[in-house]
Amino acid sequence: MNRQERRRQQWAWYSYDWGNSAFSTTVVTLFLGPYLTSLAKAAAGADGRIHPLGLSIEPRALWSYLIALSVILQVLCLPLVGAIADYGKKKREMLGGLALVGVMATACMFFMHGEHYLWGAGLFLVANLMFGASIVIYNAFLPDISTPEERDTVSSTGWGIGYLGGGVLLALNLYLYSNATEFGLSEGMAVRISLCSAGLWWGLFTIPCYAGLRNHNGGRALPEGESYLTVGWRQVKGLLRELGHYPQALLFLIAFLLYNDGIQTVIALSSQFGSDQLGMSMASLTKAILMVQFVAFFGAMGFNLIAKWIGAKASVGLALVVWTGTLIYMWLAVKTEGEFFILAFVIALVMGGSQALSRSLYSQLIPKGREAEYFSLYEISDKGTSWISPLVFGLALEITGNYRLAILSLIFFFLAGMLVLARVDLRKGIADAGGA
Repeated sequence: MNRQERRRQQWAWYSYDWGNSAFSTTVVTLFLGPYLTSLAKAAAGADGRIHPLGLSIEPRALWSYLIALSVILQVLCLPLVGAIADYGKKKREMLGGLALVGVMATACMFFMHGEHYLWGAGLFLVANLMFGASIVIYNAFLPDISTPEERDTVSSTGWGIGYLGGGVLLALNLYLYSNATEFGLSEGMAVRISLCSAGLWWGLFTIPCYAGLRNHNGGRALPEGESYLTVGWRQVKGLLRELGHYPQALLFLIAFLLYNDGIQTVIALSSQFGSDQLGMSMASLTKAILMVQFVAFFGAMGFNLIAKWIGAKASVGLALVVWTGTLIYMWLAVKTEGEFFILAFVIALVMGGSQALSRSLYSQLIPKGREAEYFSLYEISDKGTSWISPLVFGLALEITGNYRLAILSLIFFFLAGMLVLARVDLRKGIADAGGA
């Protein structure tokens, strides 16, 4: 594929990040956590707890438990999605179909109100599963549309454009929420419209991605008498055994699982911290998240330049040091709205760089033709789909009733991730995967 065709498909690829980032920002990061928590509190019994499926849960912990449950579902499903994508001949079509289901589930969040927190919880589980599954296919296109030399830049640009796309819709939703009274809307209705708009935005910008991308290989031949489902499950088992043949990819995956769990938990629970712990209004939280989106674009581009200077691996390590510092700052000093904005600014600078460079590093450690399978494992701990640290955070909050102590528990994930990342030998890993 010549450079002009690569560039054309790269821009089609970027459009999906522009669209789906609205789900991450408007739904996961900002509106759904506090809104669903408020519905759960309204539905609480005399003991102050909710009882879904016979369980007794503190309403404030519901959101973190939902994140953990959604990832358990992805652990079971995403490797199968990746295996089917690599065997099939229609990777682009799979991306479009998964996105469509996610779009519909997100748009239906408009109907979540009153004490119907279970309706919202179910829609989130479906939408987040489809989001994660579509990102498996999306990430698998990265080696197809870029050379190894372009990988860091293309991955960083995708993340940066995603932050801008999520930020633009968030700005529109901020305007709607801030002027809800003038539009004759309640705050709850403004939130519901915002949640629905994220689904519509995601769907709209999936169209140019679907139209512009091309399937780059014919897929592997399906054995006679087999279906994609049966072969997919067999491939999942084989993939887990095969990881031992790519020890550097496995080591990197362990490091990423650890530190990205921490990253995603901070992102997903930050608005709940601001709302419940600091008493910030939804308008203030929206402004903070909006600022993060635009600062993160420059952060992603900046870390791409740093990577050209000191290397992608060292750049990720630097970002993790900053992440650890922000948690300590959050624990000790974040007590006012102004301090929350300082925290959000620093997080924005390192958020995109640490994630974009991690994706490009991993893409060089996996065998060609098996990208979707291997990225299914990667996606299990990516973009709001962590499960270990949200579970730890939820348990810590249940036990202590203190957000700050619960936040402190997340430092382990960054420190452990840094230690494992330091042991990754990139040159050997690239050679093992068949690279130069």
